[in-house]
Amino acid sequence: MKHLLAVIGRWSATLAVCALAAIAALSLWNRYEIRPWTRDGRVRADVVRVASDMGGLVTQVLVHDNQRVSAGQLLLVLDQPRFAAALEKADAAVSSARATLALARRESTRDNALGNLVASETRERNAAKVDTELAALAQARAEQRVAQLNVQRTEVRASTDGIVTNLDLHAGDYLQPGAQALALIDTGSLRIEGYFEETKLGCITEGDAAVARLMGDDHDVRGHVDTIAAGIADDQRSSTHNLLPAVAPTYTWVRLAQRIPVRIRIDDAPSDTRLIVGRTASVTITPSAQGACK
Repeated sequence: MKHLLAVIGRWSATLAVCALAAIAALSLWNRYEIRPWTRDGRVRADVVRVASDMGGLVTQVLVHDNQRVSAGQLLLVLDQPRFAAALEKADAAVSSARATLALARRESTRDNALGNLVASETRERNAAKVDTELAALAQARAEQRVAQLNVQRTEVRASTDGIVTNLDLHAGDYLQPGAQALALIDTGSLRIEGYFEETKLGCITEGDAAVARLMGDDHDVRGHVDTIAAGIADDQRSSTHNLLPAVAPTYTWVRLAQRIPVRIRIDDAPSDTRLIVGRTASVTITPSAQGACK
């Protein structure tokens, strides 16, 4: 009897261990092969390429690299005296045009008052002169507005809240029109993008809960699926000079799944987590409904 109980005990223990191993294997298979999960994720954000519409000498740089700034904050100042002088010149041109127009109007009014005592050709010429001076005044005012705008744009301001980065500009440098002065990371657009295999897309829908863990951190960043990319580049096809597609040959028995960007909107991040653009993240998505995977 004791021998029988010992045999039953050994078989029971073996079956229990096998059952636990099967459950563990099934759980691991579900986690790594079925459930949407990837170690290929990145912290991303919109980057504003701050540039000046005007070219000129940089007279002031009011921020430093990696500084947090607010929308509208002054970042740098260009050569204001030169553009201020151009504005004064435009103001003087407007004053001159007004004076010339006033004189032309007085002459035309006088001609009309004298009636037939003034030749009709003279009246027409002076009336046309009024129209000409009106156009000249309009042109002077337009140039004045451009000069005012140029003075305003000598002050380069932040367009959004963010962090200054890649700043290598100093007072005395010359900035070309349209040249990038610095980069501004829009902190309001911080997000995580996970690059999931296309075979996992059937388990992912917008609104699904997501958990990300950054490399080197022990805390979870929680969020939800915001959007799924509508397209990626086709690296197997390119164009040729005769407009025919050039398709790279592939092995028919080995097919690698393409990776599709899935944008994760951050809902809750620990205060000590550094959301640095470019950091690596592992992302796990929990389908919103059981049996959602196709």
